[in-house]
Amino acid sequence: MAGLINIGLTGILGHQTALNTTGNNITNANTPGYSRQEVQFETQAAQRTGAGSVGTGVNVTDIRRLANEFLTQQVREDTTLFGEQETLNSELSRLDNLLGGESTGLSNALNNFFASLQNAAEDPASLPQRQLVLSEAQQVVNRFEALNQEFVQQRESVKTQMEQGVKDANTLLKSIAELNNAISESPGLAQGREPNELLDKRDEKLRQLSELVNIRVSQAEGSQVNVSLSNGQTLVVGSQAAQLGTRADSEDPLSLEFTLTTGGRTLNVDSQINGGMLGGLRRFESEGLQPAFQELGRVAIALSETLNHQHEIGMDLEGDLGGLFFSDINSEAAQRSRVVANANNAAPQNAQLAVEIMDSAALPAGSWSLQFGGDGRNFELVDRATGKVVNQGRLPDPVQSEISMPGFNIRVEGGTFNAGDKFLIEPTRNAAANIELKLSREEDLAFASPIRAEGASANTGDATINQGKMLDVRDPFTNSLLTNFRQEGQLDPPLEVRFREDGGQLVYDILDADLGTVLQAGDAAAVPPVNVFQPGQSNKLFTEDPRSPDYFGFQFEISGNPRPGDAFNIDYNTNGVSDNRNAEFLAALGTKNTLNNGSQSFAEGYAGLVEDIGVKTRQSQLDKDAGKTLLEQSSNQRESVSGVNLDEEAGRLIQYQAAYNASAQVMSVAQDLFNTLLQSFR
Repeated sequence: MAGLINIGLTGILGHQTALNTTGNNITNANTPGYSRQEVQFETQAAQRTGAGSVGTGVNVTDIRRLANEFLTQQVREDTTLFGEQETLNSELSRLDNLLGGESTGLSNALNNFFASLQNAAEDPASLPQRQLVLSEAQQVVNRFEALNQEFVQQRESVKTQMEQGVKDANTLLKSIAELNNAISESPGLAQGREPNELLDKRDEKLRQLSELVNIRVSQAEGSQVNVSLSNGQTLVVGSQAAQLGTRADSEDPLSLEFTLTTGGRTLNVDSQINGGMLGGLRRFESEGLQPAFQELGRVAIALSETLNHQHEIGMDLEGDLGGLFFSDINSEAAQRSRVVANANNAAPQNAQLAVEIMDSAALPAGSWSLQFGGDGRNFELVDRATGKVVNQGRLPDPVQSEISMPGFNIRVEGGTFNAGDKFLIEPTRNAAANIELKLSREEDLAFASPIRAEGASANTGDATINQGKMLDVRDPFTNSLLTNFRQEGQLDPPLEVRFREDGGQLVYDILDADLGTVLQAGDAAAVPPVNVFQPGQSNKLFTEDPRSPDYFGFQFEISGNPRPGDAFNIDYNTNGVSDNRNAEFLAALGTKNTLNNGSQSFAEGYAGLVEDIGVKTRQSQLDKDAGKTLLEQSSNQRESVSGVNLDEEAGRLIQYQAAYNASAQVMSVAQDLFNTLLQSFR
């Protein structure tokens, strides 16, 4: 009877454990990271008799945690991928909405500005029209500054998210290390009895960590795990956790770089932070935000340079040459701000470099790293976007020299350069933030051309001279005023173009109109011929090569049939208040192709930025949707193994309850049999 009672008792105890385990599954059905548990039953050793073996009951050998390491790892990988794409898409969408918005973008401001110039060209003496031009120009400046400020705010937001993400990651790393320790010290581990709840907690912490960064997890002794970055850099070993951190980027102090501190050593792991939220933020900064900064700055530089040049070769309402319209793109401060020395450069860190914009039409939007090697005078210029060397050479002795690139020059002004020194080169850096309107009075707008021409009243031919085109008032190489524009309010000297015959051909001389002296004499016999008039076509009168000593900075054309003795006078446009020639040239810049080597207008250049960010945003949305689908699939696969099915658990509850009741009935029968046996001896 004792054997039957014991068999029933083992059944009661075993199925009580099963009921407790099933109840625990049900109550944790919605607990994140919980893995379903299952009781493992085993028959107790049978009692051997002459008639055979008699069973002695049941044992609970293990409470098994239903988890598949492959599926768990797949969930982590898909979580990392989705976390990266979700973060990237969120930040790109914000940037896309900013650039493409009617009220927040630059397009409307540019269109309104050039429309105001076109209206002013129709009545160049009107002060209200001039005031409108200044107002719309200020709106353009305001939009550049506002967009740049929004970029700065988003950059600071990204940095804040990076710092918070690192704090969260460190908390998780510490928890994983502590759980490793607790698991390794768990009673019964040596007998194969694992602490299921601790394993679930650790897997959930690992999943949460994978939301932040891509990690690799490997099994270690004592049911511990080691955690590392994707390239193998250790984060957790046993119960020891490294610490992630951030600091100002040594190459660009406006950005952050990631560090890893372990064993008292701090390493730069910026390039190893991939995937997850932190990887998404890094990708956004390099693929979205930095290109937007650079492209907006390029448009600002091109607009400033082009408007400034056209305005400087005009004449204002008071008869003076035009000045700067927007801020000078090549001011000393602007040139020096485009170079950032690496914080890790060797002493004495006194190198002096500057970047001068030579041609905004050829200027690319990008950043480069100027790196020195050898004895400190060998250099390589590396495109940071592609990693390719685009220029290399050796500095002279002394080091003063220039490194030429399309659209800009890097000027080496002095100082000491050491092997390993690096400098960040960003030609469009801060351009959108630093653009300013330099005009404050309506009268200062240079809508007129400073020169005009007319034929002499005694001319006998039918030749006509056009109203000319200004090229420069300053020497492009020295930036000083050309000699014929150095006297305020006059052309010095005024010019006369006089025709004569030379060996049967019609030539023209260019004379000082005041003194009558010949400045350039026509010569049909020269090789090549000088100032020979070609009948039947429009003839340009002057050279357009600024290196020539005969360069005047303007061009006129004569067409028709002049006769010997005919003359044309070129002089300063005194009292030309109703002249709108330069206003029309200024307005025409709105549609003129001045960017990308003359293939895009300002509006098209900005539209290209909007389109580029829009394409990246749409692609990131597609990647996000794909990543979400993959994560759902892998999560569902894990749930099919580890998740709690309430219907299934309810069925098991009934099953175990019936078994429990049956085991109790076995004990009851044993009791009845024992009582019957006792009564038979009374």
